[in-house]
Amino acid sequence: MRQAEKIRYLLLAAQREGNRRLAAALKPIGLSPAQSEVLRILGDHGELTVSGVGRMLVCDSGTNPSRLIERLVLAGLLERTDDGDDRRQVHVRLTPAGIAKEQETRAIEDAMYEAIDGLPGAADLIAPLELLVSGHPAGEALKLRTTTHHVRRHE
Repeated sequence: MRQAEKIRYLLLAAQREGNRRLAAALKPIGLSPAQSEVLRILGDHGELTVSGVGRMLVCDSGTNPSRLIERLVLAGLLERTDDGDDRRQVHVRLTPAGIAKEQETRAIEDAMYEAIDGLPGAADLIAPLELLVSGHPAGEALKLRTTTHHVRRHE
């Protein structure tokens, strides 16, 4: 197996394993990894438009942000408001229940991140992975999330 092929499959396996572990950890609080990502985006950035949330999603590209948000609204975790000037723009923000669920999600993720931080050479992976995703949709979504101002009003 060539080096590039092995790297590709290791990245895929790591992504799948990480997502499997996250899904299992989130199951007791009734969230999917994609739903938790929406909550984390809004927890970090405050009120956003639906399209603003969609631009920051790194989860599976087949995930529809409107459907994700709709499920979270129905669960009472988000509230949706129309923009007074442009009815096509819908804003979403966390409800009090959404804030609590976002904080639970953050604690679950923090435990995962502690384990990853403890891996030898973990920091050395960042630069090559950034080069790999730079200029591509998921890389751009991540860049937007990490360079946009964070709100975090509810700590």
